[in-house]
Amino acid sequence: MQPSPEQFIDALLDSIDGAFSVNSRIAYRGDFLHYTDWISTTQFSLFPLTAEAVASYIAAMQTVHKSATIRRRVDALSSICFFARLEDPTKSPEVKLALKRMHRQIGRHQKQAYPLTWELIEQMLARCDDSLTGQRNQLLLRIGYETMRRRAEICSFRFEDLQQLPDGHSGLFLRFSKTDQTGKGRLIPISDRLSSLIKTWSESISINEGQILRAVRRGNNLAGPLRPLSITAILVDLQYRSRLRHLPNLSGHSFRVGAALDLLRAGVPIEKIMLRGGWTKESTTLRYLQSWVDDVNPAELDEPSTKAQSDPNRSRV
Repeated sequence: MQPSPEQFIDALLDSIDGAFSVNSRIAYRGDFLHYTDWISTTQFSLFPLTAEAVASYIAAMQTVHKSATIRRRVDALSSICFFARLEDPTKSPEVKLALKRMHRQIGRHQKQAYPLTWELIEQMLARCDDSLTGQRNQLLLRIGYETMRRRAEICSFRFEDLQQLPDGHSGLFLRFSKTDQTGKGRLIPISDRLSSLIKTWSESISINEGQILRAVRRGNNLAGPLRPLSITAILVDLQYRSRLRHLPNLSGHSFRVGAALDLLRAGVPIEKIMLRGGWTKESTTLRYLQSWVDDVNPAELDEPSTKAQSDPNRSRV
């Protein structure tokens, strides 16, 4: 008897358990079941996966999904075929042509997270009181901005990861990341102010091990580790209370974009920004920044009264 789609993907994920993060496993499962839900409405059979079926799947998705989502789901199918030792139809001419048609029709544009720059961070920090929630939110804002990490990585920092650097300052040790699945780790320098806040927070909650960021329930009661999905809700709440409702809603990626943009405008070379943010490709870094550095009109550069000339820190990228 042929296994159901759920049984197939769960058995496959169990066979590669430990090789990928929990988030990657969840993504593989969700993308595969999205494909199986679609194929159940067509004349195609689930197995074997065919180039014709995947090409039709791409055409169907492009009417409701963005190109990045479609590429991710096709990549997920490719990985599942590889791990299951199945023939991979995503490498066929039919699928490659379907992707090209999709890009020509809906483009490759991705919505960029709104940058959470230090100017905005300061306004949001002013809304954080001395309650447990306020202290936790101060840490979230500073850790997210200073480390420039992704949501899951921000939540993964532990009290044990706070280490002293040879120069006497402090750093947070990042054990795993999206681009470091094998756990080589890296030490990220942080400010003395953030180091002090982490120690004060540890004393306030009487905890000195495990995740630094914790959930806080109603009544100012401490709960378990903060979940990555909670970060966006916390940021939007702080954003609204800081009278920044007129801006697009902030998200976890806003930390990375905002800090990178501040560094760029301060004249930091792109190579150093890549190292700080953990980007391995210059094209990826520029994609994060492209929507936010195109704010100078070249016609203004020769006008002495413009802001571009009066502000020496303003980038002319």
